[in-house]
Amino acid sequence: MFVITRELIFKFLKFGIVGASGVLVDFGFTYLCKEILKIQKYIANAIGFTLAASSNYILNRIWTFHSQNPEIAIEYSKFLFISLIGLGINTLILWTLVSKFNKQFYISKLFAIAIVTVWNFFINMIFTFH
Repeated sequence: MFVITRELIFKFLKFGIVGASGVLVDFGFTYLCKEILKIQKYIANAIGFTLAASSNYILNRIWTFHSQNPEIAIEYSKFLFISLIGLGINTLILWTLVSKFNKQFYISKLFAIAIVTVWNFFINMIFTFH
């Protein structure tokens, strides 16, 4: 059980800022790879996702969670694993809302992002950066 404290809210806001920067990294590198370097779109997307998850890990390790864990490779692997699960949850929510409930795509995407942000924050706080 979590008690909502000022510190927890501040950490969540920092996590959100880091996530927003990750969106810029993801879209920026996906665009660069796809449009400028002419890399196949799904490979470009994977590159963007991986670089965004990596930058998010570094920023969350240093700024959000202040991790001092010397096992960086293990911690990074946990973060990527959680990110991939989050991507799966996001896709499932999006598909369900659009395909089964006939909801608008971008509204559904915003809802999925909100749910997955909360998932990613708490699971990373408990599992990755404990």
